[in-house]
Amino acid sequence: MNAKGKNSLKESKPKMTTATLMRLAGLSAIIAGLCFIVIGMFHQVNIPSSVTTTTWVNVHIFAVALGFFGLFGMAGLYARQAEKSGWMALAGFLLLSVWMMLVSGFSFVEAFILPQLATESPKFVAAFLGMFSGTTSEIDLGVLPTLWNLSGPLYILGPLLFGIATFRARVLPRWAGGLLAVGAVLVPVGALVPPEYQPAVAMLPVGLALAWLGYALWSERREKSFQSLPDLRTAKPELSNAA
Repeated sequence: MNAKGKNSLKESKPKMTTATLMRLAGLSAIIAGLCFIVIGMFHQVNIPSSVTTTTWVNVHIFAVALGFFGLFGMAGLYARQAEKSGWMALAGFLLLSVWMMLVSGFSFVEAFILPQLATESPKFVAAFLGMFSGTTSEIDLGVLPTLWNLSGPLYILGPLLFGIATFRARVLPRWAGGLLAVGAVLVPVGALVPPEYQPAVAMLPVGLALAWLGYALWSERREKSFQSLPDLRTAKPELSNAA
């Protein structure tokens, strides 16, 4: 193969640029926000009879996806404003990312393991679900209750710090950051409403804010890519003069 052929092969290979990564991160944040919304709207009460339903399985599959897309999306949102958002955004990013990893692991068990154990080991299922409501059980779940108890403060402090930092940085939409912070404040309020409404109170505002921030990041990079294209109308006179 000659040098010209090698050069053409190199040119044909797709290049992963920073702008492309940012757009993908924005898209991931949008998907993660939509996962929050689905969970908030359709999550059932944590009782053993819910575990075997199709809705239960589907909702927790969305929760697993939230952890996957949310981590990449949050990394992009933080990187976009890291220079102006300071330590507060870094702390919020790390806390919310740890929460996503924890919830993704718990949700995997709820989606794929608990339904299989509902008839064979109902006591284990009841103990696992009781962990979310704080009820005691005869079955020792090891470190799992401790990890779940840690997830609560992480879910409050992470969005709160990241939302405030986003509002102050003025890089991404300020009111999306404000909504994220408000959503974190509403999490303790969710404990005061009936159990069937608690997921909506805790998840919907955060999901809307995350999707909003993700769309801003995605559309921002798209606009810049369009602006970088040459203007063919101004190029034509130069070609004609050269001829």
